[in-house]
Amino acid sequence: MTSKSVKQGEFYELEVDNDLQESSAYNDDLAPTKIKDRTWNKWNIAALWVGMSICVPTYTLGGVLTAYFGLSVMEALFTIFIANVILLFPLTLNAFPGTKFGIPFPVLLRSSFGVVGSNIPCLIRGFVACGWFGIQTMFGGLAIHLFLSAISSGWASLGGVGEVIGFFLFWALQMVVVIRGSESIKWLETLSAPLLLIVSIGLMMWAGDKVSFTEVLATPANRPEDAGFMSYFFGGLTAMVGFWATLSLNIPDFSRYAKSQKDQVIGQIIGLPVTMFFFAALGVVLTAASTALVGETISDPISLIGKIDSPAWVAVAMVLIIIATLSTNTAANIVSPTNDFQNIAPKYINHTRGVLLTGAVGILLMGWELLKKMGWLESDVSVESMYSNWLLGYSSLLGPIAGIMMVDYFLIKRQHLDLVALYTPNSLYPSFNTAGLMAFAAPVLITLVALNVPALGWFYSYGWFTGAFTGALVYFILGNMQASHASQSEALQS
Repeated sequence: MTSKSVKQGEFYELEVDNDLQESSAYNDDLAPTKIKDRTWNKWNIAALWVGMSICVPTYTLGGVLTAYFGLSVMEALFTIFIANVILLFPLTLNAFPGTKFGIPFPVLLRSSFGVVGSNIPCLIRGFVACGWFGIQTMFGGLAIHLFLSAISSGWASLGGVGEVIGFFLFWALQMVVVIRGSESIKWLETLSAPLLLIVSIGLMMWAGDKVSFTEVLATPANRPEDAGFMSYFFGGLTAMVGFWATLSLNIPDFSRYAKSQKDQVIGQIIGLPVTMFFFAALGVVLTAASTALVGETISDPISLIGKIDSPAWVAVAMVLIIIATLSTNTAANIVSPTNDFQNIAPKYINHTRGVLLTGAVGILLMGWELLKKMGWLESDVSVESMYSNWLLGYSSLLGPIAGIMMVDYFLIKRQHLDLVALYTPNSLYPSFNTAGLMAFAAPVLITLVALNVPALGWFYSYGWFTGAFTGALVYFILGNMQASHASQSEALQS
């Protein structure tokens, strides 16, 4: 008996038999989603993006662009909006194969990088997610600590130890949600999205009598007067695209549950650009209002709310922040590495083990911060510096992968994949696809050169765009050469 792919309407489904059950590249968690389980409509997809976008890092984006990229407040908000409109292209395009074939991100990568080679981009994506997971868990743990401190003076006296306990409580809560599977995540996102929007609107109204929106929006740019706008704009734009560069790769992990292509496209259009723009704007306004509220400028909403002299309001606000961070972290930063780690050894790492492995790596990456909070380590490295420097810079590696994925599916494979072969080593898809690996290596090597050659500095500064374009172009050339050679070989054999 052999497995086969069956087309039903716009979908493909895999009928699995003993050949795939015994394959080293297959397990039930990485298998294509059954058509009956593809139940996410456009509102579920939109809720996913609302839940992921409303989080502490989004809140701080406006401040990052004004402080580090020399943009005015209006320019910063414009940049955030344009970046997320641009992101809709790789997000919706890379979501197409997930919806059509029901496959997750690592399995899709087997087409362009090879069955074994897919682990290289998978682990690059996975470790970025683990870093974000650790940071968001730190924020969630702080919210739990402040909530418990608001209702118990004894807990408040724990200080940093209380924050560490909060970290592990929040960590465990996330593990439970994701281990329960996609329906648990769908339920959480759908429940939290309207609540988070209502709270955000309420916060904006609350800030209205504490700060002048007109004055905030008129805040001038923090750059030399004779400096042009475009270079600062493109630097900030690259960083903002890098913010969701991770999801533009592993969006198949979610689109595999979509009811149709129309649902995934419309859901992403509704959910992403406006939510990111609004919550980033809220961050700018509340940061400006913080001086009038607590006497100092605070760009972190958790710390800002924690200073409010009303335990009841602090407790309520922290519950909402816990929900917001939970909805972001479970979807954005646990699902992908869980699948990525499974791809290494599907027969040994299932969904539950992948989740726990993700959690363990997240703890290790935040270990230095946890030791600092316990008073056992002194270090000048902060969570904020890790967020603003290493992770955003590291995400520029993801541009080439996005470009390669889009070219492979739409231009080389022309929207057709062999489902059985994707789970069968040494078949239609090789262990290592040299075209994909070379197309990824090319922009990475150019970036390394650019770091040491001032004339090429623009290639690094605009890393996501230059990497995506270069990777796509090189793969288009090599992929077509590869396909042409394969056709000639088949013709000679026949």
